[in-house]
Amino acid sequence: MPAAATHRPRSADSTRQVRIVLVDDHAILRQGLRSVLDRESDLQVVGEADTRVDAEAAAARLDPDVVVIDLKLGAGSDYEGLALCRSLSAAHPGMGLLVLTTFLDERLVLEAVQHGARGYVVKDVDTTELVRAIRAVAQGESAFDSRTAATVVQSLGRTGVQSEKLTDREIEVLGLLAKGLSNNGIGEQLFISATTVKFHVSNLMRKLGVTRRAEAVYEASKRGLI
Repeated sequence: MPAAATHRPRSADSTRQVRIVLVDDHAILRQGLRSVLDRESDLQVVGEADTRVDAEAAAARLDPDVVVIDLKLGAGSDYEGLALCRSLSAAHPGMGLLVLTTFLDERLVLEAVQHGARGYVVKDVDTTELVRAIRAVAQGESAFDSRTAATVVQSLGRTGVQSEKLTDREIEVLGLLAKGLSNNGIGEQLFISATTVKFHVSNLMRKLGVTRRAEAVYEASKRGLI
């Protein structure tokens, strides 16, 4: 396998294309997804893979901004995409990983985030939402479609345990993070500035002992925060 490349942080220049690698064991689905994404001027599919080994090699060789990953890779694999998320996250910490799958399962969503995915969407999501998710992940944000977000929020509230460490505002921000909103989007919902949102996000991530937004959602789900 080629040596892992040092991942480039995304440029502040918003005109730079988001470089994408598609990982799915069905060629016809990769081709269809490529045709959809290539219509977007800011998105560029630079590679494809149908196995974990090929995906790891493509990520090292092509250094994409986002890798779109199906959980089921091959008839004999059992959610091999989770193992791929884990290996890519370890080898390329700055690379955005987005799960695109047919499986809508709370355990799989949380495990994907735990293994390094920044987002999780189901395959029947509409094109607009998928493109939004890819752009969000490329910018380092979390991204969940509406049903996946509902699954995560349900997990957050299942135990009904209230946190003594997070403030009420931080809990509100956390719930909107679980829905995949950006700082601007959270600010619009809560009628506060994006700078204030950033302050709250930094505080709650510090309190939860995590360094990424998706990890904050996962850690909060384990603690039963809502």
